[in-house]
Amino acid sequence: MNKNDLVAAVSSDTGLSKADAAKAVDGVFNTVTGALRSGDDVRLVGFGTFSVVNRKASVGRNPRTGATIQIPASKQPKFKAGKGLKQSVNG
Repeated sequence: MNKNDLVAAVSSDTGLSKADAAKAVDGVFNTVTGALRSGDDVRLVGFGTFSVVNRKASVGRNPRTGATIQIPASKQPKFKAGKGLKQSVNG
């Protein structure tokens, strides 16, 4: 499912126009992104938790040349599925 499919599904499920559903989907994405950017977690009970994990700097290898490269520290978004989502998918 891509974003257009998601917008169409939200529109169908809620009775909103596709334009309004697109605004709602974009609003949710922007809100989650903004919260993660500011260091907050987003917990959706029964669905899951979005958070940010700090990844340490490390040393890697270029697969083409075998040369050693430095991989800088970074922040990585993370999603952990909640119990309700896991149960829904598994059964």
